Amino acid sequence: MKLPWVWQATAEEVAAEYPCDRFVSGPAVGCWRAADSTAPAEQLFRWLCQLRVAPYSYDLIDNFGKGSPRVLTPGLDQLELGQPFMTIFELVDFTPGRQLTLKLASPASRRLYRDLAVTYLAVPTASGSRLIVKLALAAHGNPVRRTLLAWGDLLMMRKQVLTLAGLAERAGSADRAQ
Repeated sequence: MKLPWVWQATAEEVAAEYPCDRFVSGPAVGCWRAADSTAPAEQLFRWLCQLRVAPYSYDLIDNFGKGSPRVLTPGLDQLELGQPFMTIFELVDFTPGRQLTLKLASPASRRLYRDLAVTYLAVPTASGSRLIVKLALAAHGNPVRRTLLAWGDLLMMRKQVLTLAGLAERAGSADRAQ
C-alpha cells in the first residue's frame, strides 16, 4: 500500500491489529501514519494525552486559529472512557502509557466522516519511541469519498504526528538537561 493509505509505517505495523479495529462496524479500511522520536514512550504518551485539548496539526484550520499548547498541561494524562478529544472524538479505549483509541462522538462528524476510529500507539524503541497511528474507517460507501478522506487525513495527520513526536523530544531533552 502507498499514499494516501500508508505514510512511514512498516509492513509489520500495517499488518498488526489495533484497538480501533473493534470500533468500526463491518468491513473497514485503514490509514497508517508513523514517526520516530528520541523521547521515551512514556513522554510521547503524555503528549498524546494533550489531544484532549488541541489537535496539534494545522491550528489555523483545525483549531480555530488557536495555537496548540507547547507545554504539557497537568492532569491531561488522567484518562477516563468517554472523555472528549480534539472536539469531535471521545476516548473509547486506552492503555496507560501506551495507547489511546478514539471514536467520532458528534452526530455531525459521524454524518460527514461516517464510521471512524483511530488508535495512537507509543512504542518503546532502542533509541526512544515510535508513534504509530491507525485510522480505521468503514469500507462501505463511496470509494472516491473514502480516498479523499485518506488524502485529507494524510495532510493533517502527518503534521500532527511530526509535531507530537518533536514536542516529546524537546520536552525529554529539557528534562535531561536539568
